[in-house]
Amino acid sequence: MKQPFTDWRKSSRSQNTSNCVEVAVTADLVGIRDTKQREAGHLMATRDGWSAFLAQLGR
Repeated sequence: MKQPFTDWRKSSRSQNTSNCVEVAVTADLVGIRDTKQREAGHLMATRDGWSAFLAQLGR
């Protein structure tokens, strides 16, 4: 399967640290990968699933 993610971005809050993840968004999916190990692959979540995950982090 071709990777649907092309525009990976890193949080502006993590620019000066080495413990970062990158996120890429399409119309339906969110990709998450380790900045230091990009070749290791990525996780995928639905946009709704990613939003729910972030909401839980904020609690």
